[in-house]
Amino acid sequence: MSTQMERYHKLELKESLSKIYRNPIACKELSFILRHAFHKFPKNLQSIIFQDTLSAFRLLPQMQTQSAVSAVHLLLQSVEAALPKHKRNIAVTEFKQAMIAHKRFRKAHQVEKGSLQLPHDTLVHIFSFLDMQSLVSVGQVCWSWNLASNDNHLWELQYGVLYSIAATQQPMRLVEDGNNRIPKEPIDTRSSTYWKEAVKRAYTGALSMKLTAKRGYCGHCKTIVWLNNSKCPNVHCRIISESRDIKAVTPFQVCCGISSR
Repeated sequence: MSTQMERYHKLELKESLSKIYRNPIACKELSFILRHAFHKFPKNLQSIIFQDTLSAFRLLPQMQTQSAVSAVHLLLQSVEAALPKHKRNIAVTEFKQAMIAHKRFRKAHQVEKGSLQLPHDTLVHIFSFLDMQSLVSVGQVCWSWNLASNDNHLWELQYGVLYSIAATQQPMRLVEDGNNRIPKEPIDTRSSTYWKEAVKRAYTGALSMKLTAKRGYCGHCKTIVWLNNSKCPNVHCRIISESRDIKAVTPFQVCCGISSR
């Protein structure tokens, strides 16, 4: 059985903190770990978690998203509740310095409003590599990004991912089958039915939770992983595992997963 140290390293929190799209989730997981499990860990693991916490604060100026700021504030609350006085003071100082740097960077960035925009086709191409949650998020950045993120072909690709079918197929009308909603009847896209609307109708309940999850427990790898389009990112696992092998996990479940003996 793996040790707490091994399970913590497998979470890849240190690496994820520097990635804009993972930073808020990594901070939330770190927050739960500090508040609910930090006191249970050996000194060497506590030291690593403390250093990762400081890194989370130091990286804030590079994030520049409201979700990152909110997650860091949540992390600060856990720092104040869980860390001993000396470590707490060091972490709070790092947080204050990070917030000052964050505000300065934001002001400087606002002056650069005249910067060039990427062409629409280029944005659509870049957005084609995003998962559904990220595609929705980029649409909130600015008008041009919103326009590109609503491109019909992008949602055609998302529908293909949603049902693991070729994106060239027609969208399917959802038919109730017990507790599941599955696509059975083709929809004529020429009758002004768009791919995004087809995705919205399918995007409900447990399916919605699974698709928005960034973390999951892979039944084949027997570990918690960062998900890629609701699938395990490990190459060897992708070939033989299926989506049902993945169970979405919350930050609290991540915390429980490494603190158990």
